[in-house]
Amino acid sequence: MKIASTFRAALVALAALAGLSTSALADSGTVVLTIYKAGWIIGGSGGSGVLNFRGRSYGLSTGGLDYGLVFGGSKTVLRGRVSNINRPSDVAGVYGAAGAGLAVGAGARAIVLTNQKGAVLELSGTQVGLMANADLSGLAITMR
Repeated sequence: MKIASTFRAALVALAALAGLSTSALADSGTVVLTIYKAGWIIGGSGGSGVLNFRGRSYGLSTGGLDYGLVFGGSKTVLRGRVSNINRPSDVAGVYGAAGAGLAVGAGARAIVLTNQKGAVLELSGTQVGLMANADLSGLAITMR
């Protein structure tokens, strides 16, 4: 009886350790995205970027839709960190956000987004153009 409970405790400890090691394998990298956005009520965005992960660079494409109060056009360059990824393809996915902003000339932008795979983007940068928005938006990132 004592052997069975010891064996059971060892299995539970092993399972917990396996769970911790999977999380410990998650890594981070850096991301640079250039996004062009334009719209009137319904807007769209598209752009490209680069993921630097474990010493290699990977090309990214972005696209998205905005719905709400969207007016104007802008170019946004965002730089930052992506965390909680195990491989470069974990960055690919759909990121959703609700937000508001105004850019006349140049302005600052910062955002934190999470996709369905658990990748977390922490980005900041500059926005140039004439853009007013209070909208729901989605950003899709794909690997090139």
